[in-house]
Amino acid sequence: MDDFDIDNSGSENRDESITFDGDTSDTNISHSPLNLGGGGVAEVPKVEAAAQPTKPIAKGPAEKITSTDRITGVKTFFTKLHAGAIEFLDEQITKWLRENPDITIKRTNVVTGEIQGKKTEPNIIITVWY
Repeated sequence: MDDFDIDNSGSENRDESITFDGDTSDTNISHSPLNLGGGGVAEVPKVEAAAQPTKPIAKGPAEKITSTDRITGVKTFFTKLHAGAIEFLDEQITKWLRENPDITIKRTNVVTGEIQGKKTEPNIIITVWY
């Protein structure tokens, strides 16, 4: 039962050696690069660097860079997967957006997953980054 030899060819004398790059034994394996018929090295055109104006380096504290496109908050809405609950979710999101007119939505994500409550049920989860 412990015979793991599944070769049924009857060959008793098998060469199972592994050769490495530094091996000098006589094998019929070439270690030279494969020529794919590309015709040599292609000439790469030179690209000149664009001239950039030099600016003096500030010696004081670094200037604070602010972006108006940054995400400043996140709000997650979720509800069970049935028609009445999804309509209520729509109303919740609409009410939240009306109460916060200064919010600019940057990204949203919608997934379904199980939420644990009294019992575990599938829910739709909407995440709003603003």
